[in-house]
Amino acid sequence: MNDIPISILYFSLAALIILSGFFSGSETALVSLNRYKLKHLVDSGHKGAYRASLLLKRPDRLFGLILLFNNFVNILASAIATVIGLKLFGEAGIAIATGLLTFVILIFSEVSPKTYAAQYPERFAFPAAYVLNFLMWAFYPVVYSINTITNGLLKLIGLQKPSENESLTPEELRSIVNQTGSMIPAKHQKMLLNILDLESVKVEDIMVARNEIVGLDMEEDWSEILDQITHSLHTRLPVFEGDIDHIIGFIHLRKALDIVSKSNTGKDDLVKIVEPCYFIPEATPLNKQLLSFQYNERRTALVVDEYGDIQGLVTLEDILEEIVGEFTTDPADTLMQDIYQQDDGTVLIDGSANIRELNRMMGWHLPINGAKTINGLVLEFLQSIPNPGTSVLIDNYPIEIVQLSGNSVKTIKMSPRINQDKAGKNKLNSRLT
Repeated sequence: MNDIPISILYFSLAALIILSGFFSGSETALVSLNRYKLKHLVDSGHKGAYRASLLLKRPDRLFGLILLFNNFVNILASAIATVIGLKLFGEAGIAIATGLLTFVILIFSEVSPKTYAAQYPERFAFPAAYVLNFLMWAFYPVVYSINTITNGLLKLIGLQKPSENESLTPEELRSIVNQTGSMIPAKHQKMLLNILDLESVKVEDIMVARNEIVGLDMEEDWSEILDQITHSLHTRLPVFEGDIDHIIGFIHLRKALDIVSKSNTGKDDLVKIVEPCYFIPEATPLNKQLLSFQYNERRTALVVDEYGDIQGLVTLEDILEEIVGEFTTDPADTLMQDIYQQDDGTVLIDGSANIRELNRMMGWHLPINGAKTINGLVLEFLQSIPNPGTSVLIDNYPIEIVQLSGNSVKTIKMSPRINQDKAGKNKLNSRLT
């Protein structure tokens, strides 16, 4: 190189530094690409995205190619810098060239291009993919040899190539939805998250308890049955004799009104249009039950326990409301049925109030893994029937039993949640007095 003009050496060194930055940035950009956005662009026909996806299918070959050329240009740049240093400063030029080249490569070939590539991966990766695909084709034998040796060494130390699996777990998908920000409206984000949560929610968590089921009792007077049919707010009603354990089936009020509007009709005419019951286990996850409703073309089901006893009733609307929220009933009206706000900031709550609904409507975080109602939560925590005036702390929520009804809690008073820091050494779910 001593006979080469120094101007050509300068030009060659600058070109090698640029090439080094290109290979360093290409590696960072390709690794930083969003795989799911990349797949969408490939499906849309984006050529740059398609070429980038080809490279990422075999990351071992991609890294082998990039590192091959990156090390080559860096070593060649070091050799040229050494020659320039010798020409300008003699023997001392070797140390000077090494120091300066290290600084230049660090700034212009590593940090700067990699920072840009990490911030704008698509701008860098897609154009670079054209060049890298050509180099992969042109130098495939060399890259293949390097990968064969590398993979062989990894096998010797017990490392196997992982299986290619780009599937997302529900938790990972939930994280992606949470990170979409303003790209997806907040209401739509919540709906997507609610769909993912269906698997963890059981039918028993949302069912109407058996003591709250409204139906037609065929043992009542015909006039009372007519009045109930005429003023019912539901489109389908269970029909039974005496109580829900002696269920006959379900009746659609549209068909029932057609019958009762005619003269000389009676209970026997109603029984003729009763549809058979559809029973489901109480532990059925909501995602499976939603599909089951669709498959069986049903909208209403009776929930039974392991002994076959009826525990409640669930409808297709109940499951849909778990996804989209209340859409046929004003949430405020539903809330006021069980909750009474007090002037001092506390609230009086009916013991039959559903914990999941309270959490959703009030923004609370009461535990939902066990009992389904406030009454059940208190009894499960105390493991006994409390006296009025008893106070407990459940998940940092102060709860006072106000009124009992038989062996159940009828009314409680709940105060705002105590801050974890202010709770001091009090453990969660510890009894106050």
